[in-house]
Amino acid sequence: MKLMALDVGTKRIGIAKADSNVRIPVPYSAIPVDGGEFQKIASLARAWSIDGFVIGLPRNSQGEETAQSKYSRTFARQLKTVIPDAKICFQDESLTSVEAEQRLSKRKRGYAKGEVDSEAATIILQDFLENHTGKKPAASKPAAARHASVKARKPHKLLIAIIILVVLLIGAGVGGWFYYQHNLEPVLAATDCEGSDSSDCRPLVFAVNSGDSVGTVAANLKNADLIRSPLVFQIFYRFNFSDQTLKAGEYDLEKTMTPADILTLLTSGSDSNVFSFTVLPGETLFEVRDRLLEAGYTEAAVTEAFNADYSGEEFAWIFNGRPEGASLEGYLYGETYEFYRDDTPTDIVRRMLSEFATVASENDLENRFAAHGLNLYQGITLASIVQKEVGIAADQAKVAQVFYNRLGAGWNLGSDASVQYALDLVDPDRTTYTTNEAALTVDSPYNTRLYPGLTPGPISNPGLSALLAVAEPDTSVSSAWYFLTGDDGVTYYSSTEEEHQANITAHCSVRCNVAL
Repeated sequence: MKLMALDVGTKRIGIAKADSNVRIPVPYSAIPVDGGEFQKIASLARAWSIDGFVIGLPRNSQGEETAQSKYSRTFARQLKTVIPDAKICFQDESLTSVEAEQRLSKRKRGYAKGEVDSEAATIILQDFLENHTGKKPAASKPAAARHASVKARKPHKLLIAIIILVVLLIGAGVGGWFYYQHNLEPVLAATDCEGSDSSDCRPLVFAVNSGDSVGTVAANLKNADLIRSPLVFQIFYRFNFSDQTLKAGEYDLEKTMTPADILTLLTSGSDSNVFSFTVLPGETLFEVRDRLLEAGYTEAAVTEAFNADYSGEEFAWIFNGRPEGASLEGYLYGETYEFYRDDTPTDIVRRMLSEFATVASENDLENRFAAHGLNLYQGITLASIVQKEVGIAADQAKVAQVFYNRLGAGWNLGSDASVQYALDLVDPDRTTYTTNEAALTVDSPYNTRLYPGLTPGPISNPGLSALLAVAEPDTSVSSAWYFLTGDDGVTYYSSTEEEHQANITAHCSVRCNVAL
């Protein structure tokens, strides 16, 4: 029976897995609580052929359930709606995060918060296996049998020693195999970097020098935190790549790559004149600017690229409806690109605009927006707001419909995401508007709490799902005027102010109080 353990928190969920026959829990990673956690868990469950889930149920020192226990039970019910046939068990736990930190602190290297969560999930699963899958002691034999011949009922000592040795060897082999497999996993799971702009999720330039041995490369990879174990990396190379050599050059490597991915690249050779550049859906022009500066471009060159005139390009039709002097916010399409190192920021921006034009053309966005009374620029603007409000495609289509309802009735959009953008423009360090109450009063046309209609322009670079949501909103919520994403990651819709306030009270004690 294959099991997945979940250490449920309000920010992250630690994950571990095990086969009940082997009974060795293996930490996997932690995924963020961002609205897409249930889908990610379901995807992992399918990939691992999981038979059941073990969810940690916190208790206090008196053995009583806590508020976090209620949160875990609510999480389990939500998981059941996503995976209806899921078999879910609870495992009582207390201070597992503390124990996890103590375990990790014994290592020679530092550890991230996500590792604490996954280690806590491992402890939960270990306790469950010990409590629920251990073998029961054999029943006592009758007295007559106990007095039978000693010679008849005692196995030979040598046979016992052989059996013990075989069991130990099997145990060592199984443990070694799990250790080997664990260290062939990437340092970061791909799910850790979905929608994240963390520096840990960006490509690193890694150099292989002429004459470097496999051991040297493995050590350097470990120092760069690109692999888990130099020893396992070398063993894997000897078994799978021994007929190939590591080629000198510079490589763009990511922490989500496995040792197999890395060796495939290092043995195939690198064009050191090429690098990867990623723009994530929902990133703003400010964030893309910072990334270009981090890539080594000068501020003057980046400013020139952002202010350049692209009206003569074949993709210039995407600017239809865009006011004169407006920025490129909303047009730098989210994708991973490959560029030559001598490409200028203007070359890079031109490529992103061209990619956006391809996506807009293939999906007939201009005509589909027009069907809802929006020109192309207005559609991109609304999609950028939808992108910042919710990340799940199905919810984006519903939120787009709510916004259409408000626009049609002359209501203010009331988007907190637009308020955040307004603050980024006038008070990026939040030194003036230090509370949410103050932030909601910022006098900016981007503050849709104060001003009706759309914002003057996009507030982010929307992804394809948000663009399609505006092109084809979900009319099943055509009577809804309000929405919120609860602490459980579920988006709730309501038709009246009273219902909306009830949803806030029931589902949004944490997220609805996050600072803007």
